[in-house]
Amino acid sequence: MIYIALLRGINVGGKNKIDMKKLKQTFEKAGMGHVTTYINSGNIVFTSKGQSNEELSLQLEQAILEDFSLPIRVIVRNMAEIRTIMEALPEEWTNDTQMKSDVMFLWDEINDISVVDKLPLKPGIGHVIYTPGAILFSVSKEHVIKSGITKLVGTSLYQQMTVRNVNTARQIYTLMQAAEQEELRAEGNPRE
Repeated sequence: MIYIALLRGINVGGKNKIDMKKLKQTFEKAGMGHVTTYINSGNIVFTSKGQSNEELSLQLEQAILEDFSLPIRVIVRNMAEIRTIMEALPEEWTNDTQMKSDVMFLWDEINDISVVDKLPLKPGIGHVIYTPGAILFSVSKEHVIKSGITKLVGTSLYQQMTVRNVNTARQIYTLMQAAEQEELRAEGNPRE
């Protein structure tokens, strides 16, 4: 099965530095297959069999702690879960000079629609969508500060999520789709 591991808080502001080549080796040593990393923010596509997301998260957190001496939290989501999130993401949302659009991946403890009410957002500024596993948020660049989203950073709620911009989220999904195609070809069942 295809998975994505999303590491929280690595290679940010010079803290929790982790080399992606070494991280790939850590995942392989932990028994993950077909490991692919994407950019330095800690996005790792891999294959595994027979374990739950929670078991994989714990196993990978332990492997990272052993190899890097860093207590890094890891969210693991399978292909079906990421597909659900990506299908909920409006195609017109971008992350560019005009718009800021993010996917806030949620730890299971807060993975519920009620989390939207806990966000420090001003009504009517920006767009918020809850989908199982994530909150999708988009706002024009000129209204980022007014939206209240910047007040989220540093809160206990913020500690229960890891954020990727929509461009990164879409690229992760593309890598997962490619891995899925490769897995299907290997099994002799290419999906068109």
